[in-house]
Amino acid sequence: MSAKTDPKPSGPILVWFRQDLRLADNPALHHAARSGRPVVPVYVLDDETPGDWRMGGASRWWLHHSLAALAADLERLGSPLILRRGRADVAIRTLVAETGAEAVVWNRCYEPYAIARDSQIKADLKADGIEATSCPGNVLNEPWTVLTGGGQAYKVFTPFSRAVVARTDTGPPLPRPERLTAPVRAPLSERLEDWELLPTKPDWSTGFTPLWTPGEAGAWTRLEQFLSTTCVGYRDGRNIPGQDGTSRLSPHLHFGEISAKDVWRQGQALAARDKRASCRENVDSFLREVIWRDFSQNLLYHFPTLPDRPLNQRFEAFPWASDPAALKAWRRGRTGYPIVDAGMRQLWTTGWMHNRVRMIVGSLLVKHLLLPWQEGERWFWDTLVDADLANNAAGWQWIAGCGADAAPYFRVFNPILQGEKFDPDGAYVRTWVPELAKLPAKFIHAPWTAPEDVLRQAGVGLGTTYPRPVVDHAAGRERALAAFAEIKDNNDAA
Repeated sequence: MSAKTDPKPSGPILVWFRQDLRLADNPALHHAARSGRPVVPVYVLDDETPGDWRMGGASRWWLHHSLAALAADLERLGSPLILRRGRADVAIRTLVAETGAEAVVWNRCYEPYAIARDSQIKADLKADGIEATSCPGNVLNEPWTVLTGGGQAYKVFTPFSRAVVARTDTGPPLPRPERLTAPVRAPLSERLEDWELLPTKPDWSTGFTPLWTPGEAGAWTRLEQFLSTTCVGYRDGRNIPGQDGTSRLSPHLHFGEISAKDVWRQGQALAARDKRASCRENVDSFLREVIWRDFSQNLLYHFPTLPDRPLNQRFEAFPWASDPAALKAWRRGRTGYPIVDAGMRQLWTTGWMHNRVRMIVGSLLVKHLLLPWQEGERWFWDTLVDADLANNAAGWQWIAGCGADAAPYFRVFNPILQGEKFDPDGAYVRTWVPELAKLPAKFIHAPWTAPEDVLRQAGVGLGTTYPRPVVDHAAGRERALAAFAEIKDNNDAA
């Protein structure tokens, strides 16, 4: 008498899309496609679970267009994307009931709220007899797999980077499905337009469209263009904000329109084809930024309070100032420091800011103005199309001097010298601060030093057409150093 075997599940499988809005190299979608089951692709707009970190305005603009692109791709495969809005746990359970699904699969996210939510959803599904599977998220290595020899999380980037290079083996990419079978009981989908993700202020997002193409196809186009052109001079060009010297892949990576592993594979493939040492150097410089992204994810996973509290606990007592007028001037790009104002206006217009300038504007906020780094973090969260909780928190803590591998607090960027060094001819400032466009390069990063006749010929009126500095650099620097000394002395005395 032959032994009986349990029949293989044949009911539909839900694929819960989150920060993985792509078909290629998608572990959860690959898992579902090869199961042989009908596939129900789902995206849930969960505004409740993230709490204070509800998706910002610029990210919502991106999400709208990315979901539209994903929906079109899935429609061509034969199983349309189902959209639901509300608590993710409720939406998933409702869809399981509506479709008769016997399994749910997703790729992991590493934000603290996502880990808690997903763990509960997995437990609830399993308690109901539903198969629940989580797959690796959009990182090179899972956060718990890259640890120091003592089994601790890395807090310094360089040894973390070495460990990642030594252990990363992406293997071949997972293929995109050629066809998906839709369920017999197809659930209804909400309309993307009804979610009203696009900004209601037409003067804000109009600058996004010429620069960005959200979606998987746009991500691959961006990567291919970068590797074939910009990457040639990336190591040095990435620091020049007036040039198109960076990959601008960050929003595509955040939304998972391309996998970090595919970016890694393509970069390594370029270096393998082009044997020149300069190519290897440029590729390595670029891939270090991909590793930094993993570093930030690791920090958030191991230190879940990273977005709200300083990693270096002595900064809990830092004597931050309260200056609404200065904060408003910073947000609007009206600080009187041209390189800072150019960056803040680029951010508002395009939803993105050059990485070098992010450090300069951040330093001015937390050091010259003594305003809390969380204020900058939250402004970036709302205005960046690449707003990522891990990257944003780690970056601001680095700038403030209180995070992992942080810049020393006594290192205060001089916005004048930074402008002269990285924007020597003023191209970046002239683009984003047009009221200074006619100033000679000699004065464009410190217009208050220009003679009256030069200002008059350039059409610049200090305090009228362009503001005077919101704080004197030397005075701001001394105030920052005094504040740092205060918490140092307090800790030494404790």
